[in-house]
Amino acid sequence: MTIRQNAPKTQARVLAGLMVAATLFAPGAAVGNPSGTYYERAFVVAADSRCNLFEPQVGRALAAAKAQARGAALRSGVAAADLTETGWRARARADAVACGDPQLAVVKDRVDGAFSGWVRMPRMTFPGDRYDWVANRAAYSRATWRLQQASMIGSSPVTFGYAGTGDEAALTAVVSWYGNPRPTSARLVFRDPAKAPRPWLAGDNLVPASARASLWASGVSAAEPTLLSEGKRAGDAWTFAAFAADALEQLDPREAFALEFHFRDGSVASVPFEAGDFAAGRAFIAMGVV
Repeated sequence: MTIRQNAPKTQARVLAGLMVAATLFAPGAAVGNPSGTYYERAFVVAADSRCNLFEPQVGRALAAAKAQARGAALRSGVAAADLTETGWRARARADAVACGDPQLAVVKDRVDGAFSGWVRMPRMTFPGDRYDWVANRAAYSRATWRLQQASMIGSSPVTFGYAGTGDEAALTAVVSWYGNPRPTSARLVFRDPAKAPRPWLAGDNLVPASARASLWASGVSAAEPTLLSEGKRAGDAWTFAAFAADALEQLDPREAFALEFHFRDGSVASVPFEAGDFAAGRAFIAMGVV
């Protein structure tokens, strides 16, 4: 199951504004080229880190834009090693610019203008190859999805991401099972970079078992009605430790990971998800509710 929405026009203006601003210090970086776009955003993030140019919310928005640019570059075929080298060049260029340089002040003004709309944007969709991450910063009094990706196992809808009330959101998976029995445990399964340094790009197929890592859910409870898929009246909410998100951020955006449900009879139901722009979505919701 894939959620698709058209990105707001504001998003396009925001990203275009950042691109123009950053290229003032991006010699040789082609505007619109995926590596060039990543260079631009990495430069601005590095300059902000060194010179404290922006308010915290704008800084988080920049982190989301940088992560999004990295994902777009990888999906376009740019090698991860090349992007790492591009990031180094961007940081080196930022280190060489004086914080009081008048051109850096121009960059700051343009980025502030470009991101003023994004900071107030309540929702955003981060498209993937097969599945999308949908982010929601709108304020609600009841539990809601802050960042979600939707999938299916048979006839049972499964949603994974950050869910909670206000700014309090936990890494959660909600499933509404069709029929019985119910699973006894659940875990996230993904490529272990220490065992397999290169991305495993095989659609929804996971890396071989010998190169996998896994993290078990820390608990399960009845899902809040506001977290259920449309048309469902009940479901289970499995929660995961916060550090699981850091592991998912290490994956290539084109890679699959899975949510496994284990049953008493020894059977396992595996639900596919895509890493996608999880890092960008996570940075976006870190700006807080609006």
